[in-house]
Amino acid sequence: MTNSSFSLPRIPLFAILFFLLSQVVFAAPAHHRRRAVHHAAAVVHHASSAVVHRIAYRVPAPPPAVVRGGPWTEPTYADSTMGDNADGEDLEVRRSAVEALGAYNGSVVVADPNSGRILTIVNQRLALGSGFQPCSTIKVSVALAALSEKVVGGDGKLFRHGGYNLTQALAHSNNYYFATLGAKLGFDKVSYYAHLLGYGEKAGLNIPGENPGRFPAEPPSNGGVGMLTSFGEDIAQTPLQLAALMSALANGGTLYYLQYPRTRQEADQFVPRVKRQLEIGSVIPELKSGMRGAVEYGTAHRAQQDEPIAGKTGTCTDSHTHLGWFGSFNDVGKNKLVVVVLLTGGHMPATPGPLAAGVAGEVYRSLAQKNYFAVGNTLRTLMPATLLSTQICCAR
Repeated sequence: MTNSSFSLPRIPLFAILFFLLSQVVFAAPAHHRRRAVHHAAAVVHHASSAVVHRIAYRVPAPPPAVVRGGPWTEPTYADSTMGDNADGEDLEVRRSAVEALGAYNGSVVVADPNSGRILTIVNQRLALGSGFQPCSTIKVSVALAALSEKVVGGDGKLFRHGGYNLTQALAHSNNYYFATLGAKLGFDKVSYYAHLLGYGEKAGLNIPGENPGRFPAEPPSNGGVGMLTSFGEDIAQTPLQLAALMSALANGGTLYYLQYPRTRQEADQFVPRVKRQLEIGSVIPELKSGMRGAVEYGTAHRAQQDEPIAGKTGTCTDSHTHLGWFGSFNDVGKNKLVVVVLLTGGHMPATPGPLAAGVAGEVYRSLAQKNYFAVGNTLRTLMPATLLSTQICCAR
């Protein structure tokens, strides 16, 4: 009988050779798989550490189901000018705002802080709507409350041994610092100053379709006052409310009714209206230091340019969209403008708040190139004798 090459005595040797070859072929992919798993674990650990302060203030609850990419329903890109009516607007300002916003789904509001006149609203539907969580822009109101109530010392620090002072905390938008401020102030004082600065009421005067936003009557169930003062939990802020607040900071403490002329005649006959005078003049310089720091070296560095800008970013999620806020004013000379940007969408190409700061920076840069801020170019400001005040505020 002819001997087969696979006779019984040779089978163990063949099995051994096959086993050794399989280790060479398959070991490398297994090694890469182990490295990939380790890398994924490291990424998860890094991501979780970035939100540790927010999680610290959440009421314990079972973790939600994770959906790849998130349950985002709001588009990141859209024609944000659709449905807008530009009658009565400053068309030069509007052109700069539209070009700066580009293809993003969002809104830009530009106002004259020395009169309360709205010069343009890009995406009027969004800006006049019910509002969104303010994210870290609420920290401006909280900082004003803390400075007014002398909760922070002369050096702006909350802790004896190290930690941020108020300027640094604003510039870097430190959540732990502002959650601690909220606990020190208490909900009642936080609420008082927020309402004083315009939260929970319409910012405009007789602007059709404007909503008043929302400020809660009690601390949020999700994280209490700490979450409210660091992330704006349970608050609905409109772009107009943030524009009115930024205007009061820019002009030294006058909270104007925002007015939105809709015809050339209304623009020509415009008369500013004062909602209330705020006793915040003495604390504005310290607040502005942190807001300028945000632009110069902090979260809003994308807005930086030759002339100083003061601003505050905000980044969070609300319902089914990411949010990027930026409230700002150019801090030089008499010709100032307030620029507020709100970006919405599920898949932002960068962190939303800094991205919004970049949009605002482009608005200022474009107008500067057109000499809009040049001496002699009057920004529709009127003499104090023409101001009509309805309320002097405020005593508790």
